[in-house]
Order: sequence, then C-alpha cells, then structure tokens
Amino acid sequence: MTTANTTTVTRGGGSSSAPGNRRGRKGRPARASGMPLWSVPYLLLIPGLLVIAGLLLYPMFQLGVMAFQKVGLAQIRGTRPAEWVGLENFEKILGNDIFWSALRNTVAFAFVAVSLTLIVGTAVGVLLHRLGRKMSLFVVVGCMLAWAVPPVAQGVIWRSLFDAEAGIVNWALNLLPDWLAAPPSGQSSWTGTPWLNDSFPLYIALVVCVVWAGFPFIAVSVLAGLKGIPAELYEAARVDGSGPWRTFTKITLPMLKPVFAVLTILSIIWDFKVFSQLYVLMNGPTNRDGFNLSMYAVAEAFKPPQKLGTGAAISIVLTIILLIITVVYVRQIVKQEEM
Repeated sequence: MTTANTTTVTRGGGSSSAPGNRRGRKGRPARASGMPLWSVPYLLLIPGLLVIAGLLLYPMFQLGVMAFQKVGLAQIRGTRPAEWVGLENFEKILGNDIFWSALRNTVAFAFVAVSLTLIVGTAVGVLLHRLGRKMSLFVVVGCMLAWAVPPVAQGVIWRSLFDAEAGIVNWALNLLPDWLAAPPSGQSSWTGTPWLNDSFPLYIALVVCVVWAGFPFIAVSVLAGLKGIPAELYEAARVDGSGPWRTFTKITLPMLKPVFAVLTILSIIWDFKVFSQLYVLMNGPTNRDGFNLSMYAVAEAFKPPQKLGTGAAISIVLTIILLIITVVYVRQIVKQEEM
C-alpha cells in the first residue's frame, strides 16, 4: 500500500504540513535570528545592565578616579587638567580631626537609629498582626504615608516641629510637669530652646526624624513575615502555658531571623549615609561639629574652595566601611545558620 502525504491548502495558495510534521517542528528548539534559545534571557538583560552601568557603575568608577586626583573649580571648568596626587587626599582626611568627629557621629547615630527603628518597627508589626483586617489596613496606610515622604520633606517637617520659638516639640514639653520634663537650666520654659544649633540635640532631632520615616518599612516587612508563621506553633505555645514574651522570644524571633537579617543590613546602609535630612535640619553644612561622613564629603567637595578629590576620598572610605560591616554581618549570619 502507498501512503499519500496530506497537505492543507491555505488562503495564500501555499500548503501547510500535516499535523505530524507540525508537532515535529514544535519539538525542536526554537531559534531567534539564528541564535540558541538559552541566550535569549541574557540578551534581554543587556538593556537593564546598560542602564545600571550608566547610572551606577560609571559614576562609581569616576569617583574612584577622582579620589586620587586634585580636582577643583579649574578642573571642573576644563581650564586645567586634573593632577594625580596618589594617596594625598586620603592622608589629608585621615589626619583631619573633623573626619574622626564625623565618623564618630556617623557610627553613634547609625547604632541608635538602627536599633530604635528595628524596635519600633517590630512592635508596630506585631500590633498590626493582632489587629483586625480593616483596622490593620488603616494603620498600614497611615504608616506608609510617613515612609513615602521624601527625605528633604522629612527634614522640613521636623525642622518646623523643632523650631525654637514656634515648634510643637517645645510647646508639648511645656505642657508636661517639671518632674517629667524640666526646662533647661536658666530657663523658665522650653520656649526658645534651640534644638538644632548644637550637635547633641541636633542628632536627637535627626534620630526622631529618621525613625519616624523608617519604622513603617520595618513594620510592614515584619507583618509579612508573621503572616508566614504557622498558627499551630502559637496554639501549641498557649497550650503549654507560654506567656507573650516567651512566645515572642522562642517562636517569633527565631522564625523571623532571615527577615531581621535583611532589614538590619538595609537599615545600616541607609542610616550610615543619611544626608538630606541632616542637611535640612542643619540648614546646610554650617556646624562642623555636627557633620557625619556624608555631610563632610559634600562640604569638602562643594564648599569654596571646591575639593572634589577630597570629597571623593571621604565617599570611598564610607563605602569601604559599609562593605566591611556588611561582609562581617553576613558571615556571622551564615555561621549561625550552619550551626
């Protein structure tokens, strides 16, 4: 017997293969412009990598180059080429007392701000988990409104709240009894107290500002982690007579350890390089005693006479510090997981 090949006539007058042949074509790896199928995802990544290289990698490369050069206004205008000075910029900043003061302010502020942000955010996250669905949604929306405020606007808001004459903070402190909030020595009331002139009260205002804007992200992340913990664990703990604090320390914290690891790293990075809020609260780089590393870098780079090479060197040092902290923290987490 002879078997005839079946073809189907199309509108254009051509013919299509039989169903068996179509299935055979589908079984073969597809090729786009003669390229293997496995290379298509990598080709799709190229536009994103080019954007990242243009917006992040190239500026970082330029920053690294400038850290070893003497770059001022003449070099920016192009009237004189940049002069290579080697490690001179790093030697200048490491020998400057302002650098060590700024480093101390940066580390102390980051420690306090990260700790308070995690504590407040975790407490709010646990509260949201216990609230009803509608009330929880209402509180989440209210918290995220604070998180969505831009950093410059955060500084403007809290600068007005800590204003010496018309600020709400001084007004609220005047309402409290003296045994709870006594006015500073030599003053009959809190009105006129300059919060933003000296370094210590300035950083109190900065901590409040950063914690207010940062805890909503922590709270929502903790809430998402709590949703993933099986309810049977809490029921078993209640049956065993475990109290709220013991349940939190023995069940909630261990189960949320990966979440807290990520949140801690992100908070350290964000709080180490705080700039916009401090700039607004300080009204520019006016108080050298209140500099952190970011403010010190900007002041060196852009305040006359401009020294962009020195500012770049400070930024490189800040980046190295963050990399060291991140690597050490991640290694500790990995060791704990292996144990």
